[in-house]
Amino acid sequence: MSLRLEWSSEQTHYEIKQELVDKLELLLQLAGKSEQVTEGEVALTFVDDAEIQRLNKEYRGLDKPTDVLSFAMNDIGEDEMEIIYVDESDDEDEYVDEEDLDDVERLDKSDEIDDSNEHDTELELQDDEDEDGLVTIFEEPLGDIIISVPRAIEQSEDYGHSVERELGFLFVHGFLHLIGYDHDNEETEKIMFGKQEQILQQAGLVR
Repeated sequence: MSLRLEWSSEQTHYEIKQELVDKLELLLQLAGKSEQVTEGEVALTFVDDAEIQRLNKEYRGLDKPTDVLSFAMNDIGEDEMEIIYVDESDDEDEYVDEEDLDDVERLDKSDEIDDSNEHDTELELQDDEDEDGLVTIFEEPLGDIIISVPRAIEQSEDYGHSVERELGFLFVHGFLHLIGYDHDNEETEKIMFGKQEQILQQAGLVR
């Protein structure tokens, strides 16, 4: 089994080329390796502002578009989907310089992730039996990441970097949320954004 990306596009603002998909798959593998997550499936959907606004209104009571949403599958009740709100239009300005990355690496792992959302690297497998009695193995879903492409385009222009870099940033940020990271205070924000920058740099997506 492996860490796998499933993606779809429900928007017409930006063509999702194979080169971008390859880069996102690389980011997923790098992020998984960094966090010892070796198995599971991440579902990524590119949408427009109207669709992400609909999701925000339905799940958060927030009637406006945001750039990315993460739906985590771990640690939730039956028939319940946890939604993690992420709006990086302001947070990405809190950029972690390369000089700070060494400090991030020295922080103890136990302080990085809330125990209530700690991920298990030995993910369970789902199976299904077809008519011939053959068992099909499916990766355990880690969750869904929804990205608004129009917002990503707008933010890439604001920050002066490529759309590819902005989409990569939002994807990695969403993935880290799926496995339990958050940035609800200054310390956890520094940890999370530092990890994002390390992963993006490894993939060649620099500012």
